[in-house]
Amino acid sequence: MSAFVGYSGQAFSPAGDKGRFVLPAAFRKAVKESSGGRILCLAAHDRFDCLVGFGLSRTAKLDAQLEREEERAIRLGLQDFDREVRAQQLFGFEQLPFDESGRFVMPEHLRDLGKVDGGLYFQGAGDFFFVWNPAELALMGAEWKGAQASCAKLVAAAGKGAAE
Repeated sequence: MSAFVGYSGQAFSPAGDKGRFVLPAAFRKAVKESSGGRILCLAAHDRFDCLVGFGLSRTAKLDAQLEREEERAIRLGLQDFDREVRAQQLFGFEQLPFDESGRFVMPEHLRDLGKVDGGLYFQGAGDFFFVWNPAELALMGAEWKGAQASCAKLVAAAGKGAAE
């Protein structure tokens, strides 16, 4: 696990048969380093119609984040902070095994929450990575234009490869 430095880059993976998807090679390597094996953690993003992925090593950071958020709420007198609700949001991820080729089966509820359709666009974000349905990413605002451009090119390239 010591070699993990974060998630960066972009990739597109078309949907496979039987509800299988493939974790692209660059992300697969980082998840293996972060998880100490072949365990992909996936969860619904709390604000966007996409998923987030990461390795098991992130759980320590999530624990620290929960503590910081609770301390802040207490310090500011925020009555609406609910530790149990926030904990389930942070730790409600699925642990999905993947094979040496990166194939994994995504549970139906995650496909629904992420509005997953014909393929997945992966966008590195440091401690985690976004997993987008390209059509949903295209609906996002201008602050996502770099990811949108990358996604469009990767989807087009995948389409050309399938046509050849």
